Amino acid sequence: MKLSHAPWSDGEEMRKLLAALDADQGMTRYVGGCVRDTLLDLPVSDVDFATRLQPDAILERLQAARIKAIPTGIAHGTITAILRGQAVEITTLRRDISTDGRRATVAFTTDWQEDAARRDFTINAISADPISLELFDYFAGLADLQQGRVRFIGDPIQRIAEDHLRILRFFRFHARFGRGGPDPDALEACTMRANDLMALSRERIADELLKLLAVADPAATIALMVARGILRPVLPEIDAGGVAHLAELVDRECVLGVAGDPVRRMSALLPADGDVAASVGARLRLSNKVIKRLVTAADRGTGSDPRVLAYRIGVESAIDRLLLGESSARLAEKLAALDGWKKPRLHLGGGDLIAMGVPAGPEVSRILLAIEGEWAANGFPNDKETVRALAKRHVDQLLRFNQ
Repeated sequence: MKLSHAPWSDGEEMRKLLAALDADQGMTRYVGGCVRDTLLDLPVSDVDFATRLQPDAILERLQAARIKAIPTGIAHGTITAILRGQAVEITTLRRDISTDGRRATVAFTTDWQEDAARRDFTINAISADPISLELFDYFAGLADLQQGRVRFIGDPIQRIAEDHLRILRFFRFHARFGRGGPDPDALEACTMRANDLMALSRERIADELLKLLAVADPAATIALMVARGILRPVLPEIDAGGVAHLAELVDRECVLGVAGDPVRRMSALLPADGDVAASVGARLRLSNKVIKRLVTAADRGTGSDPRVLAYRIGVESAIDRLLLGESSARLAEKLAALDGWKKPRLHLGGGDLIAMGVPAGPEVSRILLAIEGEWAANGFPNDKETVRALAKRHVDQLLRFNQ
């Protein structure tokens, strides 16, 4: 069996890179996700090469070929070649010397099967000759790929002990590529070793969880993880109620043709409590922007006009709130009202109010907020006369009250 020709392998720069790495002499192969996804006729996002060449030799050859090279992980044998519009990771064949569940000490090798044996799943260990497109499958990954089965290479317990993140990766790959129930040995190993997740950095956990939530439909896999207690050591806030809410959200996204969003889906999994959302976001060391979005989504209120909601909290967060909290028949209509909507600007400031007689101080901000709220509720009129009349009415009311 051979790998079919794929667009990502085309181009003069790719041919120049392969020539620099002696692909025609069997020194370099395609490996990993680009092979797997091409076999499944899926879009390829990341291109990886494995090579018998040592890292220093790779750098020298790329420099001689005038290909930009970045030593992204040279201690572990990885160099990134920058082509026009594409990055290619090139890694020297390796074998593990020691592992502690978070990082590995490696030695370089020239043995293709030895390198393949250190990869996590059989479907990720298939490689291909770039010239002949011949496939090399040492662990029956092709059969697993055809049957929709995600299976560890070797003993699952040992593979998880080498890298604890493989627990979460197993469920992500099962959600994306699996058909039917998960591999029993892998599932039992992940369940048994779930507490190992506590040894990982929270950034790695967050990254893997968000990738899982980005697959087409992660709900069944997340439900399995919760039932098996996989997430309990690091995210005890996620329970069966959150799983049910996630399933509802995924159904709504599908019916309404809205792209699934991992942050929104994480919001669905968490209780509708801003303090909990903030705590989880901080624990996972998410960005301030993402934490703010989780906290905003925790309040499920939507109001009657989606544009007013979007004006207050932003279009992205308004869509989150609508999909998480709105169950009316008008949901599609409300989402459509935000399609391409841009936040309007109220052409009125504190200086205008002071000029109209409002004393400088906190009253200016209070009146401006009141005007802004009524202006938004009235459909954001943008003619100056309407805005001035609205402002005058609020100012006159204040002045009469202060007399």
